[in-house]
Amino acid sequence: MLKYNPLHCLPSAEDLPDSDDTPVDNELQDLIPGLLKAILAWVWASRMDWFFGVDMGVYYDPDLPAIVPDGFLSVGVERIVDEDLRLSYVFWEENVVPILALEVVSHKRRGEYSSKKKLYAELEILYYVVYNPHRRKKAPLEVYQLVNGEYVLLPGHPVWLPEVGLGIGRERGTYQGITREWLYWYNEQGVRLPTPEERATAAEERVQMLEEQLRSLGVDPESLK
Repeated sequence: MLKYNPLHCLPSAEDLPDSDDTPVDNELQDLIPGLLKAILAWVWASRMDWFFGVDMGVYYDPDLPAIVPDGFLSVGVERIVDEDLRLSYVFWEENVVPILALEVVSHKRRGEYSSKKKLYAELEILYYVVYNPHRRKKAPLEVYQLVNGEYVLLPGHPVWLPEVGLGIGRERGTYQGITREWLYWYNEQGVRLPTPEERATAAEERVQMLEEQLRSLGVDPESLK
């Protein structure tokens, strides 16, 4: 999908709209991929070879409008292109197809199980993740892997993604003060990776514990500041 004629004058990201101007019809479509991106920013803080886009236009053909996944992950690209960051993700500039696309299904479906799934397969995106919190009879989270041009549903929970080096799954938790089921990243042992909020809370608890230990030894923590 990345074979473009270098003699053609292809538009750059600055020349293209950065979204399709279609508003999300469910707040979760922003919050869920936003949480996954926030966790990655901690886990891969020292890495500069990845990018996670949220509700960003992805251009794969100069003659067609962008697609806008709720979230997508690319590995092997510059994390930060410049201080103004990316306007959109353009295949013929990045030269890397996203490794994962995420869609969060709202009450109003937008082709997540049909047209989008077909297009992502044609674009050779290795993993397609669909999360439908309204499902009751089927699993809310489905993770597909591209095999011989077709998406195959992967079993288990969390689902390990070896090419990413992380697993993805769902469980109840609290994010931005909202307690509900969220999507999270997991390590190879199936342990959920903490969110930035959880890391901050744990750090505060360690500080408090240290202060209590100092007081038990007759040391005023304030005198050490």
